[in-house]
Amino acid sequence: MTWLDTLGGITASALEAMTPLLLAATGGLFTELAGMLNIALEGLMLAGAFFGFAAAAVSGSLLLGILAGALASSLIAWIYGSATLRLKANVFITGLAANIFAPSVTAVLSAAWFGTRSVVALAVPEPARPLQTSLGRIPVLGGVFFSQHSLVYLSWALAAGAAVIIYRSVLGTRIRATGARAEAVAAAGFKPDFYKLSAIIISGFFCGIAGASLSLPLGAYVPNMSSGRGWIALVAIYLGNRRPGRTALACFVFALAESFSNYAQGQFGIPSEFILAIPFAATLIALSLGTSAKNE
Repeated sequence: MTWLDTLGGITASALEAMTPLLLAATGGLFTELAGMLNIALEGLMLAGAFFGFAAAAVSGSLLLGILAGALASSLIAWIYGSATLRLKANVFITGLAANIFAPSVTAVLSAAWFGTRSVVALAVPEPARPLQTSLGRIPVLGGVFFSQHSLVYLSWALAAGAAVIIYRSVLGTRIRATGARAEAVAAAGFKPDFYKLSAIIISGFFCGIAGASLSLPLGAYVPNMSSGRGWIALVAIYLGNRRPGRTALACFVFALAESFSNYAQGQFGIPSEFILAIPFAATLIALSLGTSAKNE
């Protein structure tokens, strides 16, 4: 295997690992632009992973699994947003509550539905790789861009659609206006809290699909399988200066660090603890650089 093949393999793996990060960060971008700090991304992703997997396993439909994950996460986001905006609860407390609620409720439901609170592995439809048979045969580039499963392409389409909504729609304009000058939105006769809640629900929708993109290709639900990706997605938003394109690039950098750490485990005589820490070290360095740039 040449170095070009190795690089292509790492990049292809990074694009797949980028999928849940990109979706979660895109959802979190809406709340950030609406002036809301959403620290519940982690819990919302986990809910999407569980309910998406459960629905796909029962129905035998990948599409129903994705929709179930998105709807379940959106419902939790609505509860979280309502408690924050209507009941005036502290946003940090409600966000942490959502992150605690998700693993707890999924553990209870997993025990009730599948008889275990541990790993649940059932037959679910495998995401198709629609371009693999044709364009996937192109040397190097085919393996990187055209051999991905359908959820990877779905994440790209949703991220692009979100950018259009943010900058080219009435909803996106009012969400951004709410984050910039909520009092001006109110003076114009609109309700800022409505757009904040809408942004939170949208974030839940995206995080639900992000979670489903973790469990469905794996064919199993693993407790706490989001593994800090919600927090990394939040860092990517700030590193990307709350812009869709830059946020997507930040997600790719983090995914590339994860992909390289997986490759390095079998190639270098370095203790696995150091190798596995690479993605988190990259997150910490990026956050520090982003904070320094912002202060300057």
